[in-house]
Amino acid sequence: MHVGSGASLTLIRGADLVAAPWKNGGGVTREVAAFPEGAGLDAFVWRLSVADVAQAGPFSRFAGIDRTLVLLSGAGMLLDEADSAHGMKTHALTQALDIARFTGEAQIDARLVDGATRDFNLMVRRNAAQGELEVWRGVTQRTLSADAVLLYCAEGSVLVKPGDCEPLSLATGDTLRIDTPNALSCTVEGAGALLAISIRYTQR
Repeated sequence: MHVGSGASLTLIRGADLVAAPWKNGGGVTREVAAFPEGAGLDAFVWRLSVADVAQAGPFSRFAGIDRTLVLLSGAGMLLDEADSAHGMKTHALTQALDIARFTGEAQIDARLVDGATRDFNLMVRRNAAQGELEVWRGVTQRTLSADAVLLYCAEGSVLVKPGDCEPLSLATGDTLRIDTPNALSCTVEGAGALLAISIRYTQR
């Protein structure tokens, strides 16, 4: 689907995402989108996924990757990061939509606060792109300019109107991907919450 300013839209329904179990049995991951499409874990420029974390344990390391984690549901996680300068740093994800940012090289051990959690995971290869993540709530109007923007509905439901397109309804778990929005006006209505991810490529 194409919209003004040369942008193209792709609607990704949460119900269509495929669960892939972790090798260590600690959870499952559903890939939302990646670039290039179908790229493996050693070849993506960016990747969005949703993970159900069933047990505590160390995170896999991803050299050259910047990571952003957002708590979607559950009592949360405490991420202990081994820090050579300060000994130990803990990222607390205990409220819905709490955010943690860290490098893929970091030594992270996850502790579950009280049972399984679901989290949103943005991974960006830092020598090829930059990624930003914001939480949007309530009625908002934004101008989008990036190589790709992805709007993930994290809570409730929202109506998204990009440019002169008809409003699109997103339920929890749905994503609207907008490629090459160039000063594209975007209006959001509804009581839900969106995770807005902007990707800009630094290598062509």
